[in-house]
Amino acid sequence: MKYIVNICRILVGLLFIFSGLVKQNDPLGFSYKLEEYFEVFHLTFLNSFAVAIAIFLCALEIIMGIALLFGAKIKQTAWGLLLLIVFFSFLTFYSAYFDVVKTCGCFGDAIPLTPWQSFSKDMILLALILVIFFNTDKIKPVFGTKGSWVTIAIATIFSFGIGIYTLRNLPFIDFLPYKVGNNLPSLMTIPEGAEPDVFKIMYTLKNKTTGEIKELDDKAYISTKIYEDKNWEFVKASDPILVKAGYQVPVRDLKINDEDGNDVTSVVLEDPEYSFWIIEYDLTKANKGTQEYFNKLTLMTEKYHARTVGITSATPLDAENFRHENNIYYEFFYSDAIPLKSMVRANPGVLLLKNGTVINKWHYRNLPSVAELEAAYFKK
Repeated sequence: MKYIVNICRILVGLLFIFSGLVKQNDPLGFSYKLEEYFEVFHLTFLNSFAVAIAIFLCALEIIMGIALLFGAKIKQTAWGLLLLIVFFSFLTFYSAYFDVVKTCGCFGDAIPLTPWQSFSKDMILLALILVIFFNTDKIKPVFGTKGSWVTIAIATIFSFGIGIYTLRNLPFIDFLPYKVGNNLPSLMTIPEGAEPDVFKIMYTLKNKTTGEIKELDDKAYISTKIYEDKNWEFVKASDPILVKAGYQVPVRDLKINDEDGNDVTSVVLEDPEYSFWIIEYDLTKANKGTQEYFNKLTLMTEKYHARTVGITSATPLDAENFRHENNIYYEFFYSDAIPLKSMVRANPGVLLLKNGTVINKWHYRNLPSVAELEAAYFKK
């Protein structure tokens, strides 16, 4: 039994550390997922605390995982793990059963899971944690009782430190389709030979004599030629029903409009020259201290026939007011907030593109000087 408990301890500990680290790599992205849950449970007043809650939950997973691996405060750790997994199981079951949140965010954007997959994973974890919970006496602290406090203290500083650092900068690893090196136009089209979505249509028919109702899918409807049988009359046909999902383009929701509502996605995206995209998905929350820097960047790029543009989810009227209030030189384009949040985890953040390929990206807190950008990309 001791061997079984230790195997469970190692598996659960490593999985909790991995889960916490993956999400702590991108706490802002995890906060967006939390906001979806807040919306479902009518707790939108918590949206203002979503980032703090995200960092706390991720840190808690990492701390619990490390404590379990080293046997630190094992009884308290076992209770904490049990409560956490019961809570997560409830969320994933609710999401799956009521189909309200499409991906749980358990492993961030690194390993997308459906709610049912997440719930199955949580059930396995629950079984492993129960083995640990009822056998804590078989787990001894690696560094003794006093060392347990040191272990937890180091784990706490480490886990919270990662979350705060990545929030103030950018994720260590970018798992999103807008990462550096990706060519966005190629990620917006279905490659040749890719498997398409498979749909079916259900036909409802009624027997004129007996009143029997029969439902057939489109294949059976055609193969049986029931539509030629005068004893059956057509009642209705369903909308197309997805049977099997085919290839999904990684970038499927990016559409950029000008102030008149015209689609200029390809024009802006496939610019053969360097173009700096200033992503300000929410102008009311965008850092305004960087606007003078962006004006200097705009003037510099104009010298080289390059381009600096702002892209926001705000209305053209709000964007125009923002321009006047902050004396902005660059022009604005408009897109939905969801792809903008995926482009760069900052508000504002900057993407450098050329021919649709992401060359680099920066958080507003660690922008290189305009002179450094000029030397790196234009004076070669």
